[in-house]
Amino acid sequence: MNISTFLKLAEIQTKVASMIPFFIGSAYAYYRYGAFNLINFTLMLLSLLCFDMAVTVLNNYYDFVKAHKREGYGYEKHNAIVKFGIKASIVRKTLAVLIIIALLAGSALYLFTHPLVLVIGAASFFVGIIYSFGPVPISRTPLGEIFSGFFMGFFIPFLAVFIQTHQLDPIVLSFSQAVFTLNADMDFLIRILIISWPLVAGIGNIMLANNLCDMEEDIANKRYTLPIYIGKKNGLRLFETASYSSYIAIFLGIFSQTLPLYALICLVTFLPVRKNIGTFKIKQTKKDTFSVSIKNFLIINFTLLVVLSISVVLKATGF
Repeated sequence: MNISTFLKLAEIQTKVASMIPFFIGSAYAYYRYGAFNLINFTLMLLSLLCFDMAVTVLNNYYDFVKAHKREGYGYEKHNAIVKFGIKASIVRKTLAVLIIIALLAGSALYLFTHPLVLVIGAASFFVGIIYSFGPVPISRTPLGEIFSGFFMGFFIPFLAVFIQTHQLDPIVLSFSQAVFTLNADMDFLIRILIISWPLVAGIGNIMLANNLCDMEEDIANKRYTLPIYIGKKNGLRLFETASYSSYIAIFLGIFSQTLPLYALICLVTFLPVRKNIGTFKIKQTKKDTFSVSIKNFLIINFTLLVVLSISVVLKATGF
């Protein structure tokens, strides 16, 4: 398998959904706390990227193994294993290498930082695996949007901030006389939730849009996702509501001084986002409109990343 085929198998273009949360969290850590450790940054980047690719490879492999229909609905085109004729043994070896690299980098990050990194990292690994694998993978249930939204949209920026600020003890774990105690700085957590909400909503919407586009195929392959439970009409309403909730979070961020005042720049994205929502509500297909969910995610969150990046530059230069 050459590099080009590997990148298509791992769907490298979709890794923006994990990289933007990581960079937003890293930028916020420096903007608010003036904290940046290059080693911790690099280790998390490596672990996160390899694990994200591993989950995608596993998802494609599991879909290939479990598919009841391997033709029609565009299956031959959007499953890389079928499209490029990749041997199942090669896919399994690739998956193993990616997981080993992710585990090694994640373990090193834990040794350099805090036990909480190990706890959240282990939980993320577990959820990432059962998301696509097991008797009832999360991706085949109505919980896919919630798990993908929060684990990628909240926990990634949370860890990106925490690995840079753990020495400030925003969260303290202790175990004494068979009693486990966790003390958390709620101001720290709420502010991270505010900056991460557009990510949570955007990533959840990517999953929701994917499931809305695949309803017929999912029914044929016995994947009972959220739109199948709540119906297409309610699914589209949820898609729209989640998109607009990002702007409420941005307003809260500015009002609470979690974000700088010039984060108002993000509001210029409202019109193109609304237009994209209207386009998706008319027609839901992978070929024609699924990309709308990715565009909206990028429009809102890349603008937010630019705002935080400007804040980093201004802080670093003393402005």
